[in-house]
Amino acid sequence: MREVVVSQPYLSEIESGKKTGSVDVLKRIAAALKVDLDDIVR
Repeated sequence: MREVVVSQPYLSEIESGKKTGSVDVLKRIAAALKVDLDDIVR
């Protein structure tokens, strides 16, 4: 699995909806989870 380097607080803010996350970060998260980008931004 590829590692996504983001801080834990930043990831928590994305998960909770406080921040949307940059497209680059969301693409890397989707790739690491082996899912389509659409699956994590809906």
